[in-house]
Amino acid sequence: MSKIKKWDLVITPHNSWFDFHFREILNYKDLLVLFVKKDITVFYKQTILGPLWFFIQPFISTVLFSFIFNKVAKISTDGVPPYLFYMSGIIAWNYFSDCITTTSNTLITNAKIFGKVYFPRIIVPFSKVVSGLSKFILQLVFYFFIYFYFIYSGNTSINLSINIIFLIPLLIIQMAFLGLGIGLIISSLTTKYRDLNYLIGFGTQLLMYASPIIYPLSIVPDRYKYFLMLNPITPIIELFRLGLVGQGYFDVLLFIYSIFITTLFFFAGGIIFNKVDKSVIDTIKFPCLTLQNN
Repeated sequence: MSKIKKWDLVITPHNSWFDFHFREILNYKDLLVLFVKKDITVFYKQTILGPLWFFIQPFISTVLFSFIFNKVAKISTDGVPPYLFYMSGIIAWNYFSDCITTTSNTLITNAKIFGKVYFPRIIVPFSKVVSGLSKFILQLVFYFFIYFYFIYSGNTSINLSINIIFLIPLLIIQMAFLGLGIGLIISSLTTKYRDLNYLIGFGTQLLMYASPIIYPLSIVPDRYKYFLMLNPITPIIELFRLGLVGQGYFDVLLFIYSIFITTLFFFAGGIIFNKVDKSVIDTIKFPCLTLQNN
């Protein structure tokens, strides 16, 4: 009677849309760290200024926004110094939009790796979110340097809310999950519809203008304010700014709505990504066969 062999690792296909194999992801945590280090290293490689680009981009954007929207267009910043008002919104928006853009093409750009070796595919988009967090933290530190400069110069119109600032880590997690969920949905769809890649930059740009980045929500007329509140990133930006400069709109029901939409997008993105992951290699390498089967 032959003995039954017990294998150390058994690779099986996903049996359910809701089977995410979270324990397996933890087993590949070293690979996650490797991907994060690679993303950060690639950003520095072949650049003259290196990590200084983390600070140059939000600083230049802040200067331009302050001149165009505050000086020329005369858009109010609720008494907050324009540099602090715009930069607080820019660094939060940059992290959220980066989570979308960097995760939305993971299945296409990593198809060669997926076809050679097995590992949980979700690690790749998750590594993008984690590596983007390092950029966000550096920009937040840079923001506090400017913030304390205004405090030292005697500006009394800003107020760092000690109570709300403790919510900032939760807001960061919510931005990451919301951006990851949207990115997973787009990444799954682009395996069949490649032209969606061209809409990502345009769509995120439009979404930025529908978010309180260059204007406070308090100056928006009531008939338009409710449409902006449907944007789940709106309460996150407002609460983030409220914690940093003491000016922002906060509504408990609106924040609960934002959390609900974030959860919905995250699980929807995970389910769709999990479903597409089963046939992603065939879809990317043999699109004609996929179309015939459909």
